[in-house]
Amino acid sequence: MVQENSAVVDLNLLKPAYRDMLLLRRFEERAAQLYGMGLIGGFCHLYIGEEAVAVGIKSTLQEGDAMITSYRDHGVMLATGSDPSWIMAELLGRAGGCSKGKGGSMHMFDTKNAFYGGHGIVGAQVPLGTGLGFAFKYREQNNIAVTMFGDGAANQGQVYESFNMAKLWNLPVLYVIENNEYAMGTSVARGCSTVELYKRGESFGIPGMQVDGMSFLAVHEAFTKACEHVRSGKGPIIVETKTYRYRGHSMSDPATYRTKAEVEEYKEHKDPIVALKTYMLSNRLVKDDFFKEAEKQIKTIVDKAIEFAKNSPEPDESELYTDVYFESKHSNKNF
Repeated sequence: MVQENSAVVDLNLLKPAYRDMLLLRRFEERAAQLYGMGLIGGFCHLYIGEEAVAVGIKSTLQEGDAMITSYRDHGVMLATGSDPSWIMAELLGRAGGCSKGKGGSMHMFDTKNAFYGGHGIVGAQVPLGTGLGFAFKYREQNNIAVTMFGDGAANQGQVYESFNMAKLWNLPVLYVIENNEYAMGTSVARGCSTVELYKRGESFGIPGMQVDGMSFLAVHEAFTKACEHVRSGKGPIIVETKTYRYRGHSMSDPATYRTKAEVEEYKEHKDPIVALKTYMLSNRLVKDDFFKEAEKQIKTIVDKAIEFAKNSPEPDESELYTDVYFESKHSNKNF
């Protein structure tokens, strides 16, 4: 398993990373409150606890690299630089949202920031992410398609069809398994014949590595290496991030399949935000004022996002008939 490097990392990397992880945490906490108030409908899957994964990966990417993920998508979308107000409005089902209020929590999109969803079907984003990699290679773009999925989705057949195609054509796809240990509610040990998920590509000739997903520094280091591998033309690679979600699978999940002591152990001793704060303070890289100011800034951003969402109108009824089909201007209408 890749651990964090002991060397002091550039503050130009650490400060934005801390703010970004804090934004993901505070945004999701407020989303949980709004869900409890009945302002968010449908399913809602929170990213609390997994912040180091999305932020750590994004810190290693270059302009034009794509990210695609599952329905636990708010945090990843925020990490790509999307407007929090845009995301919050979508959660509340408002017209000002990224999907015009019609996608909700699980179906978000932002092509401007190369974020390609937000997909509600388990594992469906994996062949789509593989397709993004194919597009990059076909167009001769030196970009990577970061394709994220969970430990539960790792058992889906379409995942292995994608692995085969990606290696057969040496596509620039970086497969990320976010192993938060429980899928929907079944532990990896009970649901997988082998718990070393990063080895799932070996039969296809795809190398893999495992990383401590609760450490931003470890994620940054591992994905710097993984990106170099893919971008150099060596084809796909699999990185398993060992992470943990503090909340249930979704807001309707009481998570009775695990103990409170286990959750508290992660919160007290493995929290990614606390870990980065401790690292920065122990190495005397910043003073405590930095963290106080970051909290203040993030609170303002999230408050603004909520205000925007609440003031945004609901979609007009006519929107029921839009964005259902895509018709190319070159399509054959007689087909």
